[in-house]
Amino acid sequence: MNISSRHAAAPADALVTAHALTRRYGDRVAVDGVSFEVRHGECWGLLGPNGAGKTTLLRMLLGKTAPDGGRLEVLGHALPSGATAMRARVGVVPQRDALDPDFTVTENLRVFGSYFGMSRREVDARIPALLAFAALEGRADAYVNTLSGGMQRRLSLSRALLAEPRLLLLDEPTTGLDPQARQLIWQRLRALRRDGLTLVLTTHHMEEAERLCDRITIMDHGRLLDSGAPRALIERHIEPQVVEVHGEGVLDWHHRHGAPLAVRHEHVGDTVFYYCRDAAALLAAVERVPALRFAHRPANLEDVFLKLTGRELRDS
Repeated sequence: MNISSRHAAAPADALVTAHALTRRYGDRVAVDGVSFEVRHGECWGLLGPNGAGKTTLLRMLLGKTAPDGGRLEVLGHALPSGATAMRARVGVVPQRDALDPDFTVTENLRVFGSYFGMSRREVDARIPALLAFAALEGRADAYVNTLSGGMQRRLSLSRALLAEPRLLLLDEPTTGLDPQARQLIWQRLRALRRDGLTLVLTTHHMEEAERLCDRITIMDHGRLLDSGAPRALIERHIEPQVVEVHGEGVLDWHHRHGAPLAVRHEHVGDTVFYYCRDAAALLAAVERVPALRFAHRPANLEDVFLKLTGRELRDS
């Protein structure tokens, strides 16, 4: 069963269009003239460190924060004036589950359905498929506070699909989950994509973004730094091979031998990152030094993210 069916007849064009959006809080510019679109049927990922402006931008997409400048249209509604009508067609999986612990799984779905004007009969007709989608069969009468964190996350996803949205916003949907729960969420999101649902995803898991997103936009200091398919971003910004070297005497070895063997390098703490088009000579050299440890891997999205946004710790 297609869990979210209303989107099936949607036109193959942009569901979200933003032009020169700006939002200030006093002297701080949280969103600085950004323009983008989210196309029908794609998974669009928004990545950025803490304080980059992602939360403000998501609140704009939901009509909860008005821009100081620019234009924003979601599902054909100009925001924020058309926010109420728009939100009736958007599903949201928030960063923190907002389930009622004193209600059962079924009661949570019934209450949520009432917010969309759905009758109890309509909600109950959808519950079996939604619970099957979330791998929660047999938990219909379980209280939320008896569910594991992964189960609650899957229930939040099913709840967001209850009113058959055309657009699904997911704010760090797998934060805090173990690998098994994360894999199951990924499988479900891929199934939604195959059904044609449009997804907006924010995450700090670069592997998650690389696996799920058709396009990714990286944001920092309120600005959009670059956009593209994950592999295109990697090829545009990072050499194809990365070698991480650490161990006793690594800096001396780097200055004597390592530096000329890579296109570029970064020294981070006790590790030197070497970025290479061909790492064979570097690997041969480091293997001759038993005191050094190394990891050789292909370039990935995390390399792009760190190159564009920096390696300094962001606490807020």
